[in-house]
Amino acid sequence: MKKILLLGLASYVLFGCEPASTQHQLDSKQLPQLSEIQDVSVKKQTFTDFILPLVEASNNDIIEQRKQLLEIRHSFRRDNKLSNSEQQQLKELAELYRVALTISPAKQISQLLVKVDLIPPALVLAQAANESAWGTSRFAVEGNNLFGQWCYKQGCGLVPLNRVEGAYHEVRKFDSVYQSVKAYMLNLNSNPAYQEFQQSRFEERKSGELNGQSLASHLTSYSERGEAYVEELQQMMRVNGDLWPIRLDLTR
Repeated sequence: MKKILLLGLASYVLFGCEPASTQHQLDSKQLPQLSEIQDVSVKKQTFTDFILPLVEASNNDIIEQRKQLLEIRHSFRRDNKLSNSEQQQLKELAELYRVALTISPAKQISQLLVKVDLIPPALVLAQAANESAWGTSRFAVEGNNLFGQWCYKQGCGLVPLNRVEGAYHEVRKFDSVYQSVKAYMLNLNSNPAYQEFQQSRFEERKSGELNGQSLASHLTSYSERGEAYVEELQQMMRVNGDLWPIRLDLTR
């Protein structure tokens, strides 16, 4: 599995292609019927085999955005200005990743380089498995929502059965599992609540690899359980290390 993870991501980056099986998973409107699988190891493997290509494809989109951002930075350093098309590209990235449009282009680029970056697949898989009970929760099965993401417009999702009186949030529904993965990754990369996660990853990048286990320590705000939630994610990554390599090599 380790070899599949690294070579799979490299194939997207180097050759810009997607295996046919990946495209099928990107288009899939629902998860495999994981609740019917009794063997725990088979369930984990099935879950991983289905979700991992979605994580890699989402990371590939981020790679392309980061490449675009680096090209914008190069142009700005060379000419001390940006073309109209580059200004538009920078504006779109800033809006997507919640960077202020009122600051200078140099500061926008600097802030975006912290936000527009990969998320180690092991961390994504651990959160997906934890939040969705390995793809068997009501929100995963009925809403393709693996990460417990909320929405606040009536009818935008599924109403939690134990929702506190007076609360109006729903658990967001997605047309596909892939959309859920992409929305989760954008949330981690853009939400100010995860600024420590983003900054720590920026520092880790200098070493040439990202460590899902260490980065998880900066996700206490993701759950009301705080540190206990983080420890559970880290334990899941340790236990499933044969399926989910904790380190993501950035040199490939």
